[in-house]
Amino acid sequence: MNCPGSDSPPNPSIWRRDFLRSAGAGFGMLALQAMMDKEGLLASPAKPGVMNPLAPRGPHFDAKARNVIFLFMSGGPSHVDLFDYKPDLIKLAGKPIPESFGEFQTRRKVARNNLLGPLREFHPRGQSGAEVSDWLPNIADCMDDICLLRGCYGDSVTHPESVYLMNTGSILMGRPSLGSWAAYGLGSENQNMPAFVVMPDPKGWVKGGAPAWGNGYLPATYQGTILRGGKAPILNLNNPKGVSNRQQRDTVSLINRLNRRNLRPGEEDSPLAARISAYELAFRMQSHAHQVVDVAKESPATRKLYGLDNPTTSDFGTRCLLARRMVESGVRFVQLYCGNTNGWDGHSGMDANHSSHCAQSDLPVAGLLRDLKSRGMLDSTLVIWGGEFGRMPMSEGKDGRDHNPHGFSMWMAGGGVKGGQVLGATDPVGLRAETDKMHAHDIHATILHLMGFDHTKLTYHHNGREDRLTDVFGNVITKVFS
Repeated sequence: MNCPGSDSPPNPSIWRRDFLRSAGAGFGMLALQAMMDKEGLLASPAKPGVMNPLAPRGPHFDAKARNVIFLFMSGGPSHVDLFDYKPDLIKLAGKPIPESFGEFQTRRKVARNNLLGPLREFHPRGQSGAEVSDWLPNIADCMDDICLLRGCYGDSVTHPESVYLMNTGSILMGRPSLGSWAAYGLGSENQNMPAFVVMPDPKGWVKGGAPAWGNGYLPATYQGTILRGGKAPILNLNNPKGVSNRQQRDTVSLINRLNRRNLRPGEEDSPLAARISAYELAFRMQSHAHQVVDVAKESPATRKLYGLDNPTTSDFGTRCLLARRMVESGVRFVQLYCGNTNGWDGHSGMDANHSSHCAQSDLPVAGLLRDLKSRGMLDSTLVIWGGEFGRMPMSEGKDGRDHNPHGFSMWMAGGGVKGGQVLGATDPVGLRAETDKMHAHDIHATILHLMGFDHTKLTYHHNGREDRLTDVFGNVITKVFS
């Protein structure tokens, strides 16, 4: 709203917060602030006169997890072949699933294919005795540090919707990702690095693409920053040829001064403010990120721990090592994807598919856990492993398995998690979550709790409501905690 004769450009709309801030000498905004403060909905205040959306902020309560590494197995790893031992599935292999299991939905139809037994043997591991497949011998050796969740379930039988659900809390595209919420709630411990870093599989992005790590309706500052494996994890990190650091600094300063002229009071969450912040962060990264992404100085023992000396494990191992270096440098949330567009999606040739993905990821994941533990970082770093869903206990064709969102496995380690335990269970053949069921909302609520947040109070005002990662759902899985 503009008065006649004003030099300001016409504004066709006005935000409610702008109205409250300007109407009645600002008393409306004071009332809103008082009500939000009483309900614990206000974020930690920024320093006076400083516009820094990534400034470190405290959580709602003390927590052990200061950083998170989410190892996302894109495509849907088979729980009944990896983490969910089912003796009945062995006994009934080759037979139709009993009618007592009722009807269930696969991607296209109600399926009645014969049951397919586990493709590898399972053995008890660690002091807990949790059964783990021979496909994952190195992760199996870490089970005393792992809390295995066998009762997980979701809402969709298709990849993009399930990827969005597990990453953003909704099957619909456009909501903020878990990493964005972490960045929004905690800011960054290192002002020279992003708060939220994403490392996709170099062979191809997850189905559903960038919205899986997007900021949704949160300010753009909180979206994931993409890093890659290889010799150049961050593109365009170096100055253009012939441009000095001083010239680059002067250029960024000029651009931001011009941008700030168009930034009105109260627009700290606007796209323009996010752009100013991004320019500043990009410049700081140019002088700092080199040392964070340079793994060449790691010891031979560390490089071997992650499998960098083996062509099969070197790529994923490098990204796992980078994840450790990221959290060591203060990055709050690292999302690391294993699997290209199809990834673990074993509709046919399950043996070859999972053999390949287990071979490339098992040693690096175990190496990450061992490295964090040896450095005293596992207590403050929450590590999560899982995909968008599991696989069906029946066969698809001769040697594959279809999608199964009705029951699957994930696990957590470090960051306040009690290792050496198994929570939840699926039915006797691994079709549905049956005992201590854990929806994606419950998993998200638990992750936020481990980071020090009441998931019902980490909110952002959007479309007239205080919106949150878990929407109106979610129960914290308290048995996870140490």
